[in-house]
This record gives sequence, C-alpha cells and structure tokens, in this order.
Amino acid sequence: MAGPVARAGRGTRGGRARSGRSRRRGRAPAPELKETDLYLPVKRLLESRRYEVKAEIHHCDVLAVRESEPPVIVELKLSLNLDVVMQAVERLTLTTLVYIGIPRSCGVYRRRRTRLLKLLRRLGVGLVIVETGAAAGSAKVLLEPGEHRRRTSAGRRKRLLGEFHRRAGDPNLGGAMTKTGIVTAYRQRAVAIAALLAERGPTKAAKVAEALAEPKARDYLYRNVYGWFERAGVGVYQLSPQGRDELLRWPGRTDHRVDEPSSP
Repeated sequence: MAGPVARAGRGTRGGRARSGRSRRRGRAPAPELKETDLYLPVKRLLESRRYEVKAEIHHCDVLAVRESEPPVIVELKLSLNLDVVMQAVERLTLTTLVYIGIPRSCGVYRRRRTRLLKLLRRLGVGLVIVETGAAAGSAKVLLEPGEHRRRTSAGRRKRLLGEFHRRAGDPNLGGAMTKTGIVTAYRQRAVAIAALLAERGPTKAAKVAEALAEPKARDYLYRNVYGWFERAGVGVYQLSPQGRDELLRWPGRTDHRVDEPSSP
C-alpha cells in the first residue's frame, strides 16, 4: 500500500506543479509602459505641493505653477540618454526648477544611480522617480534642482599633478585602453630597474639606486608590485623570469638615465 500511495502523492504534487506552470504560462504579459503613464503620478505629486499642473505647454511635458513662484518643468522619459539631459538643460533657460521624470525600472537609473545623481546635481537638474511595481501610481522627488557649488578635492588634485610631474616624457597615447597597459610614473621606474638588472644581473639595491639616481629603488625591489624582481642574496636582487618576459613589452618606454657605477 505504501508504494501506490507514495506514487500517487508524487503524481499529485507533480500535477499541482504542472498546473501552476500552466497558469504562469497563460498569464497575460504586463502592458508596455508609455511616457503618458508617468504623467498622472507626477501630476498628483505636484498637486500635493499646491501646484496647478498642465501637460504639453510649449513642448514641456509637464508645467506646474504656484502663485508668483518660478514654474516647475518636468520632462517625462522612459530611459535616459544624452539627448534627455540636453533637453533638461535647455529648459533651464525657462526656469530654475527643472526635473526629469523616469520610472524606477529605468536601466540607467538602476545601474548608475550614484553617477547619474552626481551629474544631474552638477547641472542643477532634479529627478523624479515614478513607481511601476507594487507601488505603481506614486512618484517621489529623489533630487531637488538647484545651483551646484562645485568643489574640488585637494588630495585628488595633488595626486593628479604629482603623477604628471613624476612621469618622464609622454609615453602613452591619449585614449589608450588600460588593458593594453598604461605607463605610469611608478611603472617607468620599475621598468628602469628591470632593464638595469637585465643588463647587469644580480645587483645590490644600493647600487641600483645609485645607478638610476632613484632613492626609492629599494622600495620598488622589496615591494615587487609587478612580480618582476626576486632576491639573489642579502640586499641583492635579480630579474625574475616573469620580469624578463614582461620587460619585452616596454622597450624604450622609459627616459630614466642610467649612470655608470662608481666602482666596479
């Protein structure tokens, strides 16, 4: 008895699963979202702030007015691209209160939210998010428009200029992909050290520093960021097999001067 009952149970569960899958397959697809679907949620949001709202005034998707205050313009878009941003910036010639309204499902918003908000903040453009899921029909302001006071990072600027002044010559092509290898000031010094070791063989770190006029040569050898060096004794380093192979990728890409050793 146990066998047939168990089999029947499995059949029943399987039947339920198949029935569920059938229902899912038969479910009607969600209707395609249109820009006009964003209008009423945005209108209700603005009306809750005591604005009078009208659509399609002089090519503006949404125009809201409250007494004698500057008007509010909202451009409704299903996705974000450069044209949308340029359109919003153009609207800033009409008012300082310009928003872009997009659905929460917008791909650019989901993938690059932080960078998008930073861009809009710098442009002085606001952002309204329209819910399309369980909370469909509602909208909220994620970013208020306003004049952005630009701030620079003193630390980042110092590092930027430091790299510029430390880098010998101009060994890269603008627009080069990082996958092909960018010659940084650090790499230039590492290449110079590797080239010296390839020529002279195992060498004391102090002799490397002297020959290259590079006081941090020991740090480069000790840290061995690229895996190009290996110890050959106390304070003595030589080129590793990896360093010998990879050095071929960087011929003539360092302008470091190599001095003759002060002693044999």
